[in-house]
Amino acid sequence: MGTALTTHAPVGVRSMGHMAMHYKRLEEGPLAARLLGMLGYVLTQDLLLPSGGHFYRFVVDPRHQPRGDGILYLSLLPDAQRDLMEAIHGALHVGTDHEHPTVLALRARMAEDPEYGFHYGTLLESLEDLEAIFATLEEANRHDPDLKGRLKLVYNRPLPGNPDIDARLDASPIYGSVTRHAYGKNGVQAFVETDLLSSGMLGESMMLEFDHVFPGYANHILSVAEWE
Repeated sequence: MGTALTTHAPVGVRSMGHMAMHYKRLEEGPLAARLLGMLGYVLTQDLLLPSGGHFYRFVVDPRHQPRGDGILYLSLLPDAQRDLMEAIHGALHVGTDHEHPTVLALRARMAEDPEYGFHYGTLLESLEDLEAIFATLEEANRHDPDLKGRLKLVYNRPLPGNPDIDARLDASPIYGSVTRHAYGKNGVQAFVETDLLSSGMLGESMMLEFDHVFPGYANHILSVAEWE
């Protein structure tokens, strides 16, 4: 068990400001924006640029709309970043039958643990909201003509041992059959990875995490990391 660290915060209030994300292809900007809307983010601006690409501003909650925090910016992957990623892909034979061993190793670790690489997390106060969002994503991944097969969904239950939480999740339409566990207790995680967005070492996709912490517990998945 690690030792808790405390620091003296500076005087004044601070909050998370914004995350800048990129969609990979010019024509897929509206689809990427639609996906963020399905995830519950609130669109507050859609600016059509001279290049033809869209620049979007989302907020995680409507209460953030007039503020300078809780923002997600979504724009087209810049040319220089795209060119660099294409050069990396070429040098390491990414996507071919003879990928570099380091690429294969990274893919294996990411397949085991969606938190292994870069990802962005959103905390939801309502488990029912999280379940509804991911039920919609499950359906879209099966039947939506634009999103079908482009969403990788992974779920983590908390470490077992709380009978009330275990019973609630056993009855969940999302978590009832889940056997994976988070690195902690008293909260759940849901992940969606999509190739509509670019991030990480290879720029192929982006992982978005959604969490719910059951109220009334000081130790939970976002306060204390634990292993079985």
